[in-house]
Amino acid sequence: MLMIDTHSHLYSRKFQDDQAAVIARAKEVLSHVFLPNIDLPSIPEMNRLADLDRSFFYPMMGLHPCSVKEDWETVMAAMELEWDRNDYVGVGECGLDYHWDKTFVTAQKAALRLQIEWAKAKNLPLILHCRESMDDVIALVREGQDGRLRGIFHCFTGDLAQAQQVQDLGFMLGIGGVLTYKTSELPQVLADVPLSAFVLETDAPYLPPVPHRGKRNESSYIPLIGKRLAEIKDVTIAEVARVTSENALRMFGMKVDSAVS
Repeated sequence: MLMIDTHSHLYSRKFQDDQAAVIARAKEVLSHVFLPNIDLPSIPEMNRLADLDRSFFYPMMGLHPCSVKEDWETVMAAMELEWDRNDYVGVGECGLDYHWDKTFVTAQKAALRLQIEWAKAKNLPLILHCRESMDDVIALVREGQDGRLRGIFHCFTGDLAQAQQVQDLGFMLGIGGVLTYKTSELPQVLADVPLSAFVLETDAPYLPPVPHRGKRNESSYIPLIGKRLAEIKDVTIAEVARVTSENALRMFGMKVDSAVS
């Protein structure tokens, strides 16, 4: 069974010298790669990549919190026009980031609220970035949840209580390379969370799993994450592949049987 990468930036310039080879490696182990957007400049490259194979790449539309600046309303107005120009399968990557710069926290929250409304209006999953801001993202999602919201807390690194809150809101946990790090506390947290709550992701080119830590990440490394999750849950990697793929396809409103190869 092939696996699914629910969060990858393979359109990044970090892949410009060997993108074809990276894609070929990904297709050996994956059935789908979902592409979250970052800002306005990233849209053409993301769509160019998606156009190479629309049965493999699935683009999304959103404004990354680190890209929220003074002109965020103008940027998001331009992004609204994109919904009629292409087939996007999710809203994101959006959320809050308190790690790099808190100058635009108020704007980040306003942008997230708007994207929450997009997700509800379009019946699409919300892909949430919550670096050092988990509780605030949970609070904003709870504020907007009227039964129509669903999505993924990308790069989940929270505690068990936060994991439960995410599930209670009808969202899933995006599990990536951090799970493989020796210093990570995720294994202890995820041991008490059901497999039905997870999807797998790389966040390529960032956060590569062991043994590639410190290098460029790529989508073909998903099995390394799946293997570690299988060890933690004491199941086979085939079971992890099946369940997380089904979870991902349901999240994005796709036929589950297409996960099997």
